[in-house]
Amino acid sequence: MVDLLQKPDSFVRQYDEIQPLLGISGHDFFADIRAKGFRDYSEFGIPTRHDEEFKYTSLRALTEQEFKFGYGANIDRETVDSLLLGKIDAIRLVFTNGQFSPEASSFDSLPDGVTICTFEEVDSESLELYLGKIATLKGKLGTTNDERFVALNSAYLSEGAYIRIAKSVTLSRPIHIVNLTSSTEGNVFSAPRILAVLEENSEAKLIESYCSLSGTSFTCPVVEIRLAESARFEHIKYQDESLDSIHVANIAVHQEQKSVYTSNNVNFGGAVARNDINVWVNGEYAETWLNGANVGTGSQVIDNHTRIDHALPNCQSFEVYKSILKDSGVGVFNGKIFVYEDAQKTDAKQTNQAILLSPTATMNTKPQLEIFADDVKCTHGATIGQL
Repeated sequence: MVDLLQKPDSFVRQYDEIQPLLGISGHDFFADIRAKGFRDYSEFGIPTRHDEEFKYTSLRALTEQEFKFGYGANIDRETVDSLLLGKIDAIRLVFTNGQFSPEASSFDSLPDGVTICTFEEVDSESLELYLGKIATLKGKLGTTNDERFVALNSAYLSEGAYIRIAKSVTLSRPIHIVNLTSSTEGNVFSAPRILAVLEENSEAKLIESYCSLSGTSFTCPVVEIRLAESARFEHIKYQDESLDSIHVANIAVHQEQKSVYTSNNVNFGGAVARNDINVWVNGEYAETWLNGANVGTGSQVIDNHTRIDHALPNCQSFEVYKSILKDSGVGVFNGKIFVYEDAQKTDAKQTNQAILLSPTATMNTKPQLEIFADDVKCTHGATIGQL
């Protein structure tokens, strides 16, 4: 445990200074979320390699550099359209350094039963029901996840994206949430937040992209997803920030019975790119698909930690993560699957594969299965090699 109040990092030092800039009218409970997030983060601070969950990933740059909020950056529609993913025909919300950019967004004329907007436009009751409730796993097996960056994001909770798909509604167009970082002075810190709620028998697709326009950045996003019975959600996360940037993301999913969650996680950028994906399977006959593709060059570190909790019987999960690494690139994969004693008839498969294109590239893989039921089919496999 680190006493950050005696030796504070830049995120602790600027907390009081930034809070007045984060206020959103009508959401008084945000202050409580921020205060709790700050307390939880301050208890431990930035992890080191002595922390088991960050054994292979150094975040020393976060302690050696100053990062400040980059509010006020101007992004126009033409800049977003020029990006690779900017050409997608989608309902689009754009955030620059964590601040909503309405002039570059387009989400008018939504179908009935579809709500896509910023937190400021949502009533407090709808937000308070799930915001901050999904990103912390709870269960009989406890949690082995390191959640300090969830707490850091909550400490700086501000403008975020809210998605709600009503019962039996299928949204045919994808939702694209674009997160850009831009800085001409110093290093910029942003804490994007997304809350997606799909009601019974609804369906939608979300594309979540991260790109850098200029400068060095630290991006710390949190995504919370709740799928009701028979809901279907495809979630694509594309990260291609600058090679000077640090990206630490947390995705938390809660699934009810017969729901289907598909994650496609793609990483190209970042000096350090870390993704934690935690799925709580809370209903029978649910399906979970976790797919990952990573390309690491130079001295990049691309770290993926996944966790699936099978709490009830007759569910399936399929996980495939693949990496291509060259130069001195480092890959990390830690895949955890927990099968509770009530989760009979679980079918869980996990595969991790890596190709090393140079003798100095490194892949660290750690599949973990903890099975407390006796009538299950659970397999895992890992392969690492040269072409």
